[in-house]
Amino acid sequence: MSEEFNASASCSGDCGSCGSDCGGNVDLSQPTVTLTLDDDTDVTCAVINIFPAGDKQYIALLPLDENGENQNGEVYLYRFYEDEHGNPNLDNIETDEEYQTAADAFNKLAEAGELAEEE
Repeated sequence: MSEEFNASASCSGDCGSCGSDCGGNVDLSQPTVTLTLDDDTDVTCAVINIFPAGDKQYIALLPLDENGENQNGEVYLYRFYEDEHGNPNLDNIETDEEYQTAADAFNKLAEAGELAEEE
């Protein structure tokens, strides 16, 4: 899996400098991530939230269809970190135990109504 963070709230609107093909027609209040899955398909996902669980950070992503909508309510969870240059990165969650920790933390946020968009 690889990821590319696009059209975030920090987008300057200068598509030539960022390499995005969004044409400037994006909702800058809703950052997105484009994931390239193992089968080489690309999935654009809205960033729901970045949150702590245990001693790590995780990110919840909402996969979007070609119309920018989520059809089934499915949410993807990944381990989140920033590299030494402050660039965002995602890692797969490798164990059931770690996934359960992240899912429990995400569910608590959802139940508390604390899934505000990231700024």
